[in-house]
Amino acid sequence: MTQPASPARPVTEKSPPTDGGRSPLWALVARADLRTLSLLGVLGALIVIGGVTQPDAFLDTDNVQLVLTQASVIGVVTVGMTFVIISGGIDLSVGAIVALASVWATTVATQEYGFAGILFTAVVVGLGCGLVNGLLIAYGGMVPFIATLAMLASGRGLALEITDGKTQMVTVDGVLKLGERDAYVLGVPPLVMVFAAVTAVGWLLLNRTTFGRRSVAVGGNAEAARLAGIDVRRQRLYLYLLSGLCCGIAAFLLIVLSGSGQNTNGNLYELDAIAAAIIGGTLLSGGRGTITGSVLGVLIFTTITNIFALNNLETAVQQIAKGAIIVVAVLVQRRTATT
Repeated sequence: MTQPASPARPVTEKSPPTDGGRSPLWALVARADLRTLSLLGVLGALIVIGGVTQPDAFLDTDNVQLVLTQASVIGVVTVGMTFVIISGGIDLSVGAIVALASVWATTVATQEYGFAGILFTAVVVGLGCGLVNGLLIAYGGMVPFIATLAMLASGRGLALEITDGKTQMVTVDGVLKLGERDAYVLGVPPLVMVFAAVTAVGWLLLNRTTFGRRSVAVGGNAEAARLAGIDVRRQRLYLYLLSGLCCGIAAFLLIVLSGSGQNTNGNLYELDAIAAAIIGGTLLSGGRGTITGSVLGVLIFTTITNIFALNNLETAVQQIAKGAIIVVAVLVQRRTATT
């Protein structure tokens, strides 16, 4: 007697995974970890090169503190830039905002209010510029490239008008003391601690909050995000406000570092921040990026600059090296995006 045929497997049953039991999410995490390890490898290689070429100077504690301090200013700007690029935008005005905030915060009238007045002014100016950018882009319908390019020109012009081309020296002791060695905590400069705090907050915002998930969604597909109930215009406004806030904080750090305000402050910061975010794995088209990768990108560029300076190499060679790194990073991004 023949056995009845077994019933066919329901078509709704999921087939077993073909990647060894790992889900697509696990594969994405693994790939992200690979990018981070690659960046750490590059940074480690640069440290070895610096140690070999200038062992006494490069590995000196003072030089390490200098590298971290210099990375702090552009690093804070890069955190804000990373959020903007992840959302599919761009901000070409960050350098001009840093310059404008630094000179506005160091005028004679502002310095009369002391430490709090300088810090408050720098942050408010940054937020104000970010608000203008956000309103023009989110509610004015302007392309981010054009809106922030206009802010770049306007910010630089206003900074020049305020200073009349002169350097504004800081006379507030509380601000100047932050840049002195006596203010270091366990050998760590205060600027580095601020950078670490901004990085930590940025990481939490991107990875552990609804704000971060909405930013990624808007960058991945703005129309799909809108249909999912996300107010895309308001989210973009918030993102440029965040970028402006980071610029204001960076302007204050630059004031502490240099002890002055100049209309030339923040020169080419927009290019350095974009480059650091790109080599850190942030897609220019939006929808993907990490704070950790961007910070490593900042450290890589700052270390390169320091090695070149210690070896008395020309600035032109340094710029060529940076350009080559950016090209390689973009090519790697395109390759990983298609795999």
